[in-house]
Formats: sequence, C-alpha cells, structure tokens
Amino acid sequence: MSSRTSSPATSALVADQATQTGALHKSGLGLLGLFGAEGDLRAMIRLPNGRVKTVQKGSRISRSKVLGIDAKGVLLESSGQTRRIEMPGS
Repeated sequence: MSSRTSSPATSALVADQATQTGALHKSGLGLLGLFGAEGDLRAMIRLPNGRVKTVQKGSRISRSKVLGIDAKGVLLESSGQTRRIEMPGS
C-alpha cells in the first residue's frame, strides 16, 4: 500500500518572481548561488560552455582567479583586471 501526498502548485505570481528570462549571459560566467559559512563562502558558477563549477577563494575558473566571495557576489582577477560577478537580479 502506498500513500500519496500532493504538493500545491506554484502560484503564477511566485513562479513569475522566481524566474528571470535572460538573467544569465550564455557567453560568459554566471553566478548561480552562494553557500556556506559567512567566513568561508563558496559559489556555484555557470561556465560559458554550460558546465557548473563550485569555487572558493583561490580557485581558478576560465582564465580568472577567485579573489574573494561575499554576500554580494564573487570577485575575480584576470590579466591584472578585477571584476565582480553578482547574483542575477541584484
């Protein structure tokens, strides 16, 4: 005998607010999420080829080095230039 529980459908308003068309550029790096303890954050990054990689301070992705991760995003250094990748919608 199996029991079946149904979950309520996601309301249109919630689905609309949680979905952003075109939020990630397909040809560049994209920040998917941040997780971990405040002093030891990690980030999930979508690479240009579509693969997803988890990184931390000191990691290398593409031709960049991760200088730091905070609640606002990921700080990268490449060829002497520093740039920040932020969460889509922020």
